[in-house]
Amino acid sequence: MRVVLDTNCLLIILPQQSPYHYVWDLFRRGQYTLCYTTEILQEYEELLLCFYSPVFTHFTVELLLKSPNIIQTVSYYKWKLISADPDDNKFVDCALNAGADYIVTNDRHFNVLKNISFPKMNIMDIDAFMELLLKA
Repeated sequence: MRVVLDTNCLLIILPQQSPYHYVWDLFRRGQYTLCYTTEILQEYEELLLCFYSPVFTHFTVELLLKSPNIIQTVSYYKWKLISADPDDNKFVDCALNAGADYIVTNDRHFNVLKNISFPKMNIMDIDAFMELLLKA
């Protein structure tokens, strides 16, 4: 299963004490594939540095890049489907170009995608994604 993980979800799955850490563990075990663009990776790194040490941030980014279950994609076309927060469009563009099954986000701006028939995007929050992983 291919997934684009919004930064807000990455930030909550990393701490050991997080109830969502299982999602990070399953990524590390190769249970799903994470799709990203350079722009998404830069945002991951920027926000990780706001909440975690530079050492932890570097380790996390390196772990992501060296994982066999990560796919880098390039977004040649910008769909501009989210107008409330245009910065969120990088996740949508990545998902469309990578053929992702889901965008996992806790950001309400993505809800607009549920009303768009083309291109169709599957959006779920971290709770629903964790439930999906638990069933697999």
